[in-house]
Amino acid sequence: MRLIIVDTGCANLASVQYAFTRLGVDTHISDDAAQINSAERIVLPGVGSAPYAMEKIRGKGLEDTLQNLSQPVLGICLGMQLIFETLDEGSMPSQGLGLVPGRIGLLDTKGAPSPHMGWNTLGDLKDDPILESVKSGSYAYFVHSFAAPISNNTLASSEYGMKFSAIVRHKNIWGCQFHPERSSHIGAQILKNFSKVTL
Repeated sequence: MRLIIVDTGCANLASVQYAFTRLGVDTHISDDAAQINSAERIVLPGVGSAPYAMEKIRGKGLEDTLQNLSQPVLGICLGMQLIFETLDEGSMPSQGLGLVPGRIGLLDTKGAPSPHMGWNTLGDLKDDPILESVKSGSYAYFVHSFAAPISNNTLASSEYGMKFSAIVRHKNIWGCQFHPERSSHIGAQILKNFSKVTL
């Protein structure tokens, strides 16, 4: 099974790759459009600023490639935010990849420290292959200041000041707002599940 981790130019690629390697999954890091198109599964990681990440993706000529994938795709942390239509980070709203309907907005922490950083629980789990053997109340590791609101695409929620989408799915696209590669056995289970999902 060939899984490509997209080199967005703004992610800790090694930690994501190592998490899959521990599971015995054959992975490659690439920003080559042909390799991405031919992969069985795609992971889109990211850390930092959404506008900067989209600028890097466009600079690599990958926007059209990522917008037209038909295989399973998993966005992680900032990568999850990039799969949405509109990104509120920055001086003015900008366009994401548009793979999932909706808008990424500033997380209303209700006065709690921002960014939301550390372990938090997953709740309101829906039935989906990526959540096989994952129970409500399981902990995952988050680092973020922006988030997706709850919607029909939400598979799991978390709460930090406000309730937000921790996992989403729209057709062949999944997203995890947390870092599964840093989320111990629960994160490993989610990555294992993604490596096996079929459409």
